[in-house]
Amino acid sequence: MKRIDSLQNTQLKAAIQLATKPAARQAQGLMVLEGFHLLTSYLQQQASVRQVFVHDRALAHPDLPALLAQLPAECAVFAVAEAAFAKLTQLTSPAEIIALVAPPRPLVYTTQSCVLLEDLQDPGNVGSILRTAAAAGIQQVFLSAKCADVWSPKVLRAGMGAHFALRLYPDADLAEVLRHFRGRTLVTSLAATHSLYATDLTGDCAFVFGNEGAGVSATLQALASDPIIIPMPGVAESLNVAAAVAVCLFERVRQCHAATMV
Repeated sequence: MKRIDSLQNTQLKAAIQLATKPAARQAQGLMVLEGFHLLTSYLQQQASVRQVFVHDRALAHPDLPALLAQLPAECAVFAVAEAAFAKLTQLTSPAEIIALVAPPRPLVYTTQSCVLLEDLQDPGNVGSILRTAAAAGIQQVFLSAKCADVWSPKVLRAGMGAHFALRLYPDADLAEVLRHFRGRTLVTSLAATHSLYATDLTGDCAFVFGNEGAGVSATLQALASDPIIIPMPGVAESLNVAAAVAVCLFERVRQCHAATMV
């Protein structure tokens, strides 16, 4: 394990660029994982780790030797002094370990149930939705080009490892996905009259969710087979998009579970 104490270290300066600038990550085809949990989740599915930076205080962490043993032989590992390590993250309380890795490559698209996200801007919403999708047994998520960067540190933190349980398709043509999907295609709309809870969700379903302010575009609404509304007996006019996703996906879980009990 090599050591970094200086902010002028070449490897550290390059890593800071990747950690703070999306354009640098895109240009090099890399993403930044912060913390033991995310790196462990990644290593369960992938092994393309380029560099690992370990905070001084993590050198005595009981899980560190086993984690380092899983890294590929070509991966460079650095022990980093506290002041230098703080430059690698935007967190007030930085994680104890940061890794530069290659994003997973998704498998070929199939017609299984999926989630489509159109122009979602908030990284927290995107990460929470990925976590919900993984928990609900959804394996595919398609994101339009104007969505928040699915591999950004903020989305990765909010996803809590869900990225590596999913097949993710950023910069997807959502209209094309809907045109070729063979199951139900559902979009939530306040103008819809058919309730989510009265809709059969036991087959393959594509759920479409739109921008936090504008909602789903007219183009995608026109392509969806089933406009649905989530009944809201309270005073709120609408749900946060991450909450709407959770309601829809777990209503599908409930229906599928009930169907197996019959």
